[in-house]
Amino acid sequence: MGLRKILTTEESALHKVCKPMVNFDERLWKLLADMRETLIASGGVGLAAPQVGILRRVVLVDTGEEILELINPTLIETDGEQVGPEGCLSVPGKYGLVKRPYFAKVKAQDRNGNWFEAEGEELIARCFCHELDHLDGVIYTEVMERFLTEEELLEDEE
Repeated sequence: MGLRKILTTEESALHKVCKPMVNFDERLWKLLADMRETLIASGGVGLAAPQVGILRRVVLVDTGEEILELINPTLIETDGEQVGPEGCLSVPGKYGLVKRPYFAKVKAQDRNGNWFEAEGEELIARCFCHELDHLDGVIYTEVMERFLTEEELLEDEE
């Protein structure tokens, strides 16, 4: 296992559409292990493969109870709406105001290629949408309403 470098917005890989994962083998498992270690070390909630320079449809989401591994995920259901602050490991130190669904359900494959569904509300729904956007070359700054000021972020923490 090893830490991977997290790319920032000026890197072209972050703006490309990722290809599906077709081989569920040791290379994928090493990528998942490295991404897990990188996500934990970064303190983030989610990490997509293009953020570490791999143009494949692979995402990790930390639900607080487990780190979900989502391979070839698709958003299959959303409901409601939430507007709130959003950040990104690839846009360090900045936060924007982003509208996302309140609820989201994804269908994905696990590390062995088996299909499953996962769902979540609030932060988890936001994270599903944010990370799946990365797989299509979209960064939250492209869908946000505006950047938040430091004062607004401090107010939000209180």
